[in-house]
Amino acid sequence: MNRKLLWSPGFVRAARRYARRHARGREMIRAALLSLEQDAFDAKLRTHKLKGELAGSWSCSAGYDLRIAFELVQFGQGEAIPLLSVGTHDEVY
Repeated sequence: MNRKLLWSPGFVRAARRYARRHARGREMIRAALLSLEQDAFDAKLRTHKLKGELAGSWSCSAGYDLRIAFELVQFGQGEAIPLLSVGTHDEVY
């Protein structure tokens, strides 16, 4: 199922910051977002529900220590994925 990605300003800032600090950052984020848009539960993304302060949100892996936090919401006739944050494990959680 194709889902619509909804980019938050915080996500865009975090993605730019990560891409500046890591040579392959932009490429890794782009590949993960394409997979997320096609199938949010693709095994290579290792998508999982979050607990604690981020309960109700989801996270997926975009690289060894690169995580993308997002939500799944109804949007029109389908679903959308509001992108919340991107960064290392410690930065996102």
